[in-house]
Amino acid sequence: MAIETLDVEKLANKTGNLYESVAILSKRSRQVASDMKSELEDKLSYFEGFGPEMEDVTMQEEQAQVSIEYEEKPEPTEVAIEEFMDDQLYYRKPE
Repeated sequence: MAIETLDVEKLANKTGNLYESVAILSKRSRQVASDMKSELEDKLSYFEGFGPEMEDVTMQEEQAQVSIEYEEKPEPTEVAIEEFMDDQLYYRKPE
């Protein structure tokens, strides 16, 4: 995926503080990464119970297809930034 530059002023204007915006993005990015990892592990766990059947070409292709599907997904940071800029994230200050 291509790297795009971000307007830090837009990020800072969302919360009034650039560092606060980065902290929110960081936390959301970790959540997205964790969700993606657990989803991938769930899908790949299907292939764990097979013994000699795993040597079958179609089984290997299916497993490779699942892995490729997740490699093509956007990075967790990209997802977090998009959600943040589209006002899809709920965040609050613990005060």
